[in-house]
Order: sequence, then structure tokens, then C-alpha cells
Amino acid sequence: ADIYFLFSGLIGRSWAMVFAAGGFKVKLYDVAQEQLTSALENIRKQMKELEESGFLKGTLSVEQQWALISICTDLKAAVEGAIFIQECTPENLELKKKIFGQLDLVVGDNVILSSSTSCLLPSKLFTGLKHVKQCIVSHPVNPPYFVPLVEIVPHPETDPSTIERTYALMKKIGQSPVKLNREIEGFVLNRLQYAVISEAWRLVGEGVISPTDLDLVMSDGLGMRYAFIGPLETMHLNAEGISNYCERYRDGMRLVLNTFGPVPEFSGEIEQKINQAMSEKIPSVPKVLDARRKWRDECLTGLAKLKKEMKSD
Repeated sequence: ADIYFLFSGLIGRSWAMVFAAGGFKVKLYDVAQEQLTSALENIRKQMKELEESGFLKGTLSVEQQWALISICTDLKAAVEGAIFIQECTPENLELKKKIFGQLDLVVGDNVILSSSTSCLLPSKLFTGLKHVKQCIVSHPVNPPYFVPLVEIVPHPETDPSTIERTYALMKKIGQSPVKLNREIEGFVLNRLQYAVISEAWRLVGEGVISPTDLDLVMSDGLGMRYAFIGPLETMHLNAEGISNYCERYRDGMRLVLNTFGPVPEFSGEIEQKINQAMSEKIPSVPKVLDARRKWRDECLTGLAKLKKEMKSD
């Protein structure tokens, strides 16, 4: 049976909606019944809002999608008949290891055990499990409903078929999976993100540019390109191909890169300076932050729609 099972926090709910939009049966598992009931209500409300704004994913109606999602507080019953299990607990190694230890005892040899972790290495999570060949990290980007990337990261002992099946499944539900050939700290998305954050931090810290202008360089500069093409294709198109780009810019790039400072502490005076600038623009209170997040998600939805149109041309 097509049953997926997840946890009912923010990422769990988002994953559930993505899978249901793909037409799959989803079982949400959590220890607390009230947590599950509110998760279901929350999902229904979000689906309704998406339908009203014309952004509901998939070909099924809200009612049909919602009917595919059920809830469960018994782990053994939850995994019954599942072919794919996506764990979505908080980023806590001991907690995740405990969950996978429990799952290891109740699952068969065909189900894929997948974690949503954004930074814990598969070797830390899955080593020593009986079903380690079936274990994998599928790291989504928040919010997965609007941002399709999923990083698929294997444990050294993960079976190749586990990787292929996970990749195919993510494609089927409309996500954009990428395969890492081996695990590495931070995976790929966060390594790229942290490289940008650390240079941003240094530039602001050294007084080269204000925090708000720094963000503009990305949102109205680099980010415009990166919404459609990556850094390597950007190089390729900005010259007569990669080799020509390297020939032209190799020395200049190395010159600039050699002036980069050490890894920042992300604390102290610079933190206060950036915090002040961001808080003036968007005060750090739940109501204002939530409104801004809602706006961000609407932007992402619009961009996703545009990207789809650009592809189909």
C-alpha cells in the first residue's frame, strides 16, 4: 500500500501535504493525540487557502487530498504497510537515534527509513541499525511545499536501490531531488548557504556595506539569476563556456578569494549591528515575523509558478 508516515511538526505537516498532493496515502504519527488533531486541522486550513489562491499542488481536490491523510499514535500500527517512512523530529541526535532504534525493531526489509535532518550525518544517525541498508537522509528545504529541492544523502552502507527508489519517489511527488555521492558536514545546500552568509557577515562587519544593502545585492542581483540557473552554468554563460571563463577570470577570482577573512564568530558587535538593522526592518515579534514569512511563501509560490511556465515554453 502507498503509505507514508511522518511526524506532525511543521516539516511533517508540509511533507504530508506534498505526498498527499502526489496522490499518496499518508499516515501522521506522533506521541500526542492533540498534536495530531491540530496538525490535521492546520493541514486542512492550509490546503483550503492554497486552493483559494489557485496554488494547490497536484490534480486532486482538497477533499480528496485531505482524505488521504490519517493519524496514528501507535508506532507499530503506523508503520504497517508503509513503503517509505520520513522522520521529522527536532534536530536532536539522541532523539532521532532513539526513533530509528524503535523503527529498526518494527519494520520489514522493504521499507525505506528516511530522515529530514538538515545537518546530522547519516553515519551518526544510522550506524549499527539492522536495516542500515534501507536508511537515507532526505533533507527538504523549508518550506518543502514551495521549494522543491531535496538532498538525498546516503550512509556508507546504504543500498544503491534505496537511493534510486527515494530519488524516483521524490520526482514522482514533484520535488527536485539531488544525490550526494557521499556524506559531508552541512551537505551541499548549507555549505553553499554558509559560504554566502560568512562573506556577508565579513562585508557588513568591515563596514563595506549596510546589512539591508547587502541583502539587496542578493535579492535584486545574484538571486535573480540563481532562481533559474546555478553558479556553474552562470560561469558557462558569462563567457564562451567554462574553460574560457576560467582563462579570463581565474587570476581575478583567486586574487579576490585570497582576501577573504577567517570564519566569523557570528557574535558580538557585528551580530548586534545586523540584528539592529534587521529588527528595524522587521521587528522580532511573532506577529510581524509570521506576516513576513507568509509574504515570503507567497513570493515563493509565485516564483514556483513562473518557473513552471518558463519550463513549459
